[in-house]
Amino acid sequence: MRVRLYFDEDSMRHALVEALRKRGVDILTALEAGTIEEPDADQLEYATTCGRAIYSFNVADFCQIHAQWLTERKSHAGIILARQQQYSVGEQMRRLLRLVGALSTEDMQNRLEFLSDWG
Repeated sequence: MRVRLYFDEDSMRHALVEALRKRGVDILTALEAGTIEEPDADQLEYATTCGRAIYSFNVADFCQIHAQWLTERKSHAGIILARQQQYSVGEQMRRLLRLVGALSTEDMQNRLEFLSDWG
């Protein structure tokens, strides 16, 4: 099954969401889900409940949460991280399309991916 994405409030630029949706990517944003201003761990919990990999610019926090969840043997649907302001909307789109084209939902289980690796 193709990776479905959940964009937290930091990463949900309208232009990016629309560009990816036009290319068939299934995306849910924190705004659409009503989860704006929820703590990062709760965002990951919500995304996992929905079977979606979370996309965020909050690198430090999500690296820490990922490590904590693995230690606690908690499962998540995947984390994709990028540094804010590092990529244009077009570059984010291209890299995310490569990732969702290459990995399945099963591949993303408990996986931490950096957008920088998908150039």
